[in-house]
Amino acid sequence: MTFGEQPAYLRVAGDLRQKIVDGSLPPHTRLPSQARIREEYGVSDTVALEARKVLMAEGLVEGRSGSGTYVRERPVPRRVSRSGYRPTKGASPFRQEQAEEAARGTWESRSEQEEATVEIAKRLGIRPGDRVMRTRYVFRDAGEQMMLSTSWEPLSVTGRTPVMLPEEGPLGGCGVVERMGAIDVVVDNVVEEVGARPGLAEELLALGGVPGHVVLVIERTYYASGLAVETADVVVPADRYRIAYHLPVK
Repeated sequence: MTFGEQPAYLRVAGDLRQKIVDGSLPPHTRLPSQARIREEYGVSDTVALEARKVLMAEGLVEGRSGSGTYVRERPVPRRVSRSGYRPTKGASPFRQEQAEEAARGTWESRSEQEEATVEIAKRLGIRPGDRVMRTRYVFRDAGEQMMLSTSWEPLSVTGRTPVMLPEEGPLGGCGVVERMGAIDVVVDNVVEEVGARPGLAEELLALGGVPGHVVLVIERTYYASGLAVETADVVVPADRYRIAYHLPVK
């Protein structure tokens, strides 16, 4: 096989990838061994090993202890819908993160006070070291862990108020807009930025991913007259979900 200018291991990985995509190597099929790849493509052991590493890093195959490397089942991506503002009454945290009316999930959360890091302080427009309330969420849809979210709210806004703890008190479990409105803070703008990066080990453990998997990260900040009152990172597995935005035309 002639490989041209592209590194040999990438050409081998590309050919194996195509076989996985077109079904020649269906899910749960054992990937050709390193020796078989070496013979079939006329490459060295090093090239064969690096090609297998590429497929592993892309999440197309997985190693099974004492058994070999197998093609992973490719999930059909589902949609995470976003639409800017959420309903102002009774918007649960799950609905806050999923705009579709049909979204009926469950979640777990934990809130703790901490000092704002440099990054979070910049996003909230406060000083590093200022106190914030950090809340971590795990969202489930039909029992499957599908989304993580970590939010930070400046205690200079919510401290010593009935909404200081997002999941407790008279408005516990309601959305940011409704909670802030209860303390006369009117949210009038929401900014979301979407990016992608390799998932952190603890994120992939929680979401059922494997090392090397990419996650989508939605960085969201709520504002009231230019004052940031909440910022959050929403994390979803990139191989299982797509972000869909519903933007009204005014």
